Amino acid sequence: MASHSALSSEDLIKVCVGSDDESAWAEFIRRFQPLIAKVIGRTARRQCPHIPPHHLDDLVQETYLKLCADNRRLLHQFQSRHRDSIYGFIKVVASSVVLDHFKSERAQKRDTGHTEALAEQIAADRPATSNGSRLSIDDEVALRQIDDIVGTLYIGKVLVRNRAVFWMHHREGMTAQAIASIPWIELNTKGVETLLRRMTHMIQSHV
Repeated sequence: MASHSALSSEDLIKVCVGSDDESAWAEFIRRFQPLIAKVIGRTARRQCPHIPPHHLDDLVQETYLKLCADNRRLLHQFQSRHRDSIYGFIKVVASSVVLDHFKSERAQKRDTGHTEALAEQIAADRPATSNGSRLSIDDEVALRQIDDIVGTLYIGKVLVRNRAVFWMHHREGMTAQAIASIPWIELNTKGVETLLRRMTHMIQSHV
């Protein structure tokens, strides 16, 4: 940890992008978590002044998901233009997560009549997903319904980890191997596959 804490932020990003070094990722979280939480809180409260704390936690989690999606594509694409440019980059990513969330939420409210049809689609998709493969559901309303179910199945750190695994796979398209490479997931590839299969069955039983 000491060696990574001495790295510049740009060099730390390079280490995180190029490896699965747990201490490097721990330093990443230590260094950028306060900024991410601050930006999430400020941006979200502009949209919803009384947003519950657990929703803010979800948005922080979604920010990490976005940074890790597609084999850490955003971090790969980051180009430092000055010493502290990574902080501006992180702010933009976190803000976009919040704005996308509320944009989607408003769209859901305008289209509540579509929910029943989506529920029928979920039921129709059950045979195709019984082996734990990706759910063929793209509509954000259905995804939020599933997320609500996931929130009832687990608590605490297990909820955070399992929800992240589920969405990395089903929404971001990450493979079990790619998810297992993230240090804080603390599962090997087979463990991720088993978790995804179990969660799919549990979600189907609640639909």
